Amino acid sequence: MNWRKHQQEEIYNIEEIEHRLKEELPLWYFEKGWIRRKYKTSGWKGSLMVVNTVGHLSEVAFHHPDLAVSYAFVVVKLMNHAAKGITNKDFELALKIEEVVMWQPGKEGGALAGTPDDPRFKYIKYD
Repeated sequence: MNWRKHQQEEIYNIEEIEHRLKEELPLWYFEKGWIRRKYKTSGWKGSLMVVNTVGHLSEVAFHHPDLAVSYAFVVVKLMNHAAKGITNKDFELALKIEEVVMWQPGKEGGALAGTPDDPRFKYIKYD
């Protein structure tokens, strides 16, 4: 398989992008050609954990976002560079990032209780 081969992907227009974001990713927004999300963290350690999570998911998907990393937040920006627009790849990766970064096992029940309600252990600020 030629991994460089680019298949033409459907590029969404602004109205379609905003509709999908509203329906599927309400905390994401469209700005300057990118779909974006700002994840607030509890500090540098949390920011690095978000970056590593996004990095792993992106590499596995072979679709790479731009990131802005700061002490207490990470901004994820997605746009299909090859297609020069927003495609299904962007929405699918955004959904997976959202699912994993914002996962709260304590709310699901079961053996995984999630982090204790103590600032020493919190690393993500849930919306």
